[in-house]
Amino acid sequence: MEVHDFISGLAGLLQDETNPVTALANAAAYLYDETEGLNWAGFYLLHGDVLTLGPFQGKPACTRIPCGRGVCGSAVSENATQCVPDVHAFPGHIACDGASNAELVVPLRTPAGKAFGVLDLDSPIKGRFDVRDAERMERAARVIETALCGMAETVRFFELGGTEK
Repeated sequence: MEVHDFISGLAGLLQDETNPVTALANAAAYLYDETEGLNWAGFYLLHGDVLTLGPFQGKPACTRIPCGRGVCGSAVSENATQCVPDVHAFPGHIACDGASNAELVVPLRTPAGKAFGVLDLDSPIKGRFDVRDAERMERAARVIETALCGMAETVRFFELGGTEK
């Protein structure tokens, strides 16, 4: 699927949703279904210094990941996309599914630019993700952020300090 169609499909899926859990659940299903070669697609949300498992598609996953640990923890602590062709060569990799060999993690950010979670994709295929995949998923993350940051429950989450230390 072309990038424009992929992003438009995701935006259309989220445009009228008012519940962040529902939005993330459908976004995870969409990403999993529309991206070839995945064995896991989902979200982790930041609570203090720990990423907590959110909606996902795939096998059961690690429920909590400390900031700075593994690919997801590195993405949120550095507030930068992590494109890892071989997770077994990544220092401190956390193996939630032994079948995963490559990982792409994109931070989700508040309008102020602060990371509040991550979009996480895993693949059993080494080298599955490249710069084009990273750019595509960064665009997807911006669509998801825009949808979430307009929802009252998400705003309440931020006000209650869901992403604060």
